[in-house]
Amino acid sequence: MADFSALARTYGTPLYVYNFDTITEQFTTLKEAFKARKSLVCFAAKANSNLSVLKHMAKLGAGCDCVSIGEVKRALFAGIPKYKIIFSGVGKRDDEIEEALQNDILMLNLESEEEMKRVEIIASRLGVQARISIRVNPNIDAQTHPYISTGLHENKFGVDIESAKRMYIHAKNATSLDPVGIHFHIGSQITELQPFRDAASVLANLLRNLKALQIDIKFFDVGGGVGIRYDNEITISLYDYAQGIFTALGGLDVTLVCEPGRYLVGNCGYFLTKVLYEKNNGYKRFVIVDGAMNDLIRPSLYGAYHEIEAYGKTMEHTTLCDVVGPVCESGDFFAKSIALPPMEHDDILVLKSAGAYGFTMSSNYNSRTRVAEVAVENGSDRLIRKRESFEDLIALEKEYV
Repeated sequence: MADFSALARTYGTPLYVYNFDTITEQFTTLKEAFKARKSLVCFAAKANSNLSVLKHMAKLGAGCDCVSIGEVKRALFAGIPKYKIIFSGVGKRDDEIEEALQNDILMLNLESEEEMKRVEIIASRLGVQARISIRVNPNIDAQTHPYISTGLHENKFGVDIESAKRMYIHAKNATSLDPVGIHFHIGSQITELQPFRDAASVLANLLRNLKALQIDIKFFDVGGGVGIRYDNEITISLYDYAQGIFTALGGLDVTLVCEPGRYLVGNCGYFLTKVLYEKNNGYKRFVIVDGAMNDLIRPSLYGAYHEIEAYGKTMEHTTLCDVVGPVCESGDFFAKSIALPPMEHDDILVLKSAGAYGFTMSSNYNSRTRVAEVAVENGSDRLIRKRESFEDLIALEKEYV
């Protein structure tokens, strides 16, 4: 990997660094697992929507799973073909639906009967036929964090089996709707194979019923959610994952669609933050850094773990400490009670597995400017998003003062 000290000197800190060679390896491994069937890998833009990341995905042959019209427009701008773009999400505004239809993307993934009515009205007004998929909630426990579990009836996502049947029958008979896909997504960071197998089996049975009704479903979308290693997780075998889905689809001629986000980019990313100083209040040791929860919120939001390396330091004379940032919240931490050696001003800490849901979830809380992003590929590094300035921060406000 790159020299993190050199990158910190060149681009400053806090800083996100992405290894594009790792992305290529992950994508290639996934495509290989699905090679026995027609398949389309649609990268989940919400995980990392940097334009250079999306352009790299386009070069690899990926499509894009989007959950806002902004993500759809990013995907198109980055060169992802319109026929490989899916627009998902629980709450699509009328103007978002209209723009997606005008851009003639592959399909809109619907999550309620009410949403289907809006799409039908808008498509009819535009004089187009909307290609749709329906997200079916199989009521299967993904055995992951409650905030990223999406396949239970208690979650806001998708519709139940009976509702889905009604929606498909309605869509088949509607002149402005074309039901081409069926979809499930049961959660994120899943490290157990059985929930995927169970969900695929439930949806495949529904698909057989739909085929019997002459509803010509062409795409079977298994969503994303395959977990990665942050700590000591035992991850899923991609071969076994693919074979479980293939078994469920026995005898069905459909294109398999998957929507990985974290799997493709999570382990490619590193968050670099510089030590400002240490503080010891007599009860606890704090290592205070220039990065904060506004830059990487996962530890504060989910209690998520990121391995932290004291870059260039030997792990001698370690003591327990909390790694905390400058934001005015007790929740502003990257780790609690971890062992680190004595840290000095300008030492670099590297938070690993930070390529997914890092920058995309960042904010300007406390009027902190968002950090720069850097790509490393074939031994070279390049800036792919410059650091925000104070002028950027106030650009949309200053003319009204």
